[in-house]
Amino acid sequence: MKKLASLVLVSALGGIITLTAYKVFIEKETPLTLAETEDRPSFLPTSNNVTKAYNFAESPDFIEAADKTVHAVVHVKNTAIVSGPTSLQDLMFGRSSQRAQVGTGSGVIISPDGYIITNNHVINGASQISITTNDNKIYEAKLIGSDEKTDIALLKIEAEDELPFIRFGDSDQAKIGEWVLAVGNPFNLTSTVTAGIISAKSRDLSGQNYQSFIQTDAAVNPGNSGGALVNANGDLVGINTAISSQTGSYIGYSFAVPSNIARKVVEDIMEFGNVQNGILGVSGISLNSKYADEFGVSTSEGFYVSEVEMGSGADVAGIAKGDVIKKLDDIQISKFADLKGYLSTKRPNDVINVTLLRANENIEIIPVKLVKNQTAILPIIGRVKNASEKELKKLNLSKGIKISQLNPRYERNWKSNGVETGSIITAINDKDVNDVDVAKQIIENKAYNEPLKFEIINKYGKKETFYWR
Repeated sequence: MKKLASLVLVSALGGIITLTAYKVFIEKETPLTLAETEDRPSFLPTSNNVTKAYNFAESPDFIEAADKTVHAVVHVKNTAIVSGPTSLQDLMFGRSSQRAQVGTGSGVIISPDGYIITNNHVINGASQISITTNDNKIYEAKLIGSDEKTDIALLKIEAEDELPFIRFGDSDQAKIGEWVLAVGNPFNLTSTVTAGIISAKSRDLSGQNYQSFIQTDAAVNPGNSGGALVNANGDLVGINTAISSQTGSYIGYSFAVPSNIARKVVEDIMEFGNVQNGILGVSGISLNSKYADEFGVSTSEGFYVSEVEMGSGADVAGIAKGDVIKKLDDIQISKFADLKGYLSTKRPNDVINVTLLRANENIEIIPVKLVKNQTAILPIIGRVKNASEKELKKLNLSKGIKISQLNPRYERNWKSNGVETGSIITAINDKDVNDVDVAKQIIENKAYNEPLKFEIINKYGKKETFYWR
């Protein structure tokens, strides 16, 4: 055994001596080479902050906001009379099959005396509107007015006592990432509250650049339309209006009319009977890097002015083709929906400060006085504009709007009846027309099955009446 141990020790010692001799006398020093790389960061930004997943002291508390709002959100039921399928008996006896169709939605009480705001599409075509409050009281509602473009309608109920209501908040001050509650009656489930955050602002779902929605991920479903979107203080920041869905139910995105737009529409309806639109008088395109290169401008955000309407506030103030609108008052403009959304809160004769990028270097702030809308597109007719006193006097008229371009689809029909460009529309559905906004309002507020009736002074100066179903 001692022999074996001695043999192992001698072998190990021999190996050490051999390795040492190789290292010292034989092995050559090999230089260390570092591989060089380009564009590789020497470090990656890293946060070492400890995140508290459940900090109950800082978690949002919606109890107070829900309590303040749930009693002011109502259930809206509209009843419309619609034509049913025509049967053989109806054809034989000349009858018309009609039936009652019931739709439901939500509404928000905005004053203690019973004014209620909802969506236009919730009550559109209704022959009867009933309101059920959170304490199960039922009222008949009167339609005060509506605006199809913003999808806002104003109702009124008469109650013996003052009603709970929600105060308007400032939707311009709402921030992306801010907590919000959606309060409404989805699927006829009354007094439902869901929570989410503001996901985006100034969203346009139409592709026609006239909408400016608040986007949120609070769950909204059919029946929520017309309900309240409120912040953590319980202030109204939007009217829930639409969802983006392939199934008809909520899949993560919902959209609300900003409260500043809704409030302005309601105030206009109360004061004027229709919506007063303040027009800046510019047309153009939202910038991106492609258009910035094409137009030779130094920014990829803003609204590029390609045309200025003659006589508009923008024209009078000196805004010109090639200018880039960067701000309206204190509102940053990065796309047309931003511009349209802010202008929707303004009226004719309001003055706004327009911040421009001009010639790629000069930022100019120009005060612009908004003007009243002068043109509109009417169904069947085409483009119309407000007629001047001179144009009306020529035909011995005191009221009316001028047809400036006929609808191409029906142009031949109109011309065969003596109606051409320059003809004057004096009344629609037996209501006098003195400007384009009144004409649009009459058409938007007509009953579902009501035909359109136009009184038109044709090119021969003769008054003709036309019906269109």
